[in-house]
Amino acid sequence: MSHSSPRVQYQLIGAHTRYSSWTARIETLLEYFSIPYTPITLNVVVNKGSALPYSPTGFVPALIVTTDDASDAPLTITDSLSIAEYLAESHPNLPLWPKDARLRALARSAVAEIHSGFAELRNTYGCNFLGQYSGSIPINEKARKEIERMLTIWGDARKVTAQRLKKLGKENEDEGFLFGRFGIADAFFWVVLWRFRTYNLPLDTATPEALAWMKKMWEDPCLEKLGESYWKQAEDPQSLVPVYEDIFKDVPSVTYGRVTKDWEFRV
Repeated sequence: MSHSSPRVQYQLIGAHTRYSSWTARIETLLEYFSIPYTPITLNVVVNKGSALPYSPTGFVPALIVTTDDASDAPLTITDSLSIAEYLAESHPNLPLWPKDARLRALARSAVAEIHSGFAELRNTYGCNFLGQYSGSIPINEKARKEIERMLTIWGDARKVTAQRLKKLGKENEDEGFLFGRFGIADAFFWVVLWRFRTYNLPLDTATPEALAWMKKMWEDPCLEKLGESYWKQAEDPQSLVPVYEDIFKDVPSVTYGRVTKDWEFRV
């Protein structure tokens, strides 16, 4: 007698993704791979503690997993990297990590580095998809080094991936994303791309490979659709996080505004 697997349902507890890079990482994966989920969106910055009824840490994102098997207790997974790993294990048919072990190790290394590093970039240049600064943006030496390192990661990933897949005779698996096909690494670095646009961060050390990946991401139809959803969020005043707006208002040489909807990435 055969038994069907219990039907799984996901709830994504998160913040408004036009600001929240952590939530956006997971939303991007779920949307890109058409994994069904129900979002519960909270303004955790303005409403302190609002995530506590859903997340034991009080932080977002959190993924709540339930099944139609009454004997299965709900499973709550916190932290974006842990959630991404769970999704990869739960959906082995999807290329969330590269199939090749060598590329998979490099992808995991890159994701771990962005997940735990780049403190200067993270703390100085908060995520704001719709914002755009012009003028003399303050960039100290620590931030400059992190910007250069970020561009190096992207360029090296693309260069090594192209060489590796060619060696394996799997050029058809190289779709121009960091490690071939869109995956966890691209979702985690997608939100960093916003910072480069929002704060007009320098690209003078970017290799052609890094620039090609950036262009690929900005022109991807699914990511463009996500961008439209960030604009839609802005129509709701409850989504506003004032602390992430006009953060350089005390710097006379910097002007703050909104990016235009017809903005295009140009190499």
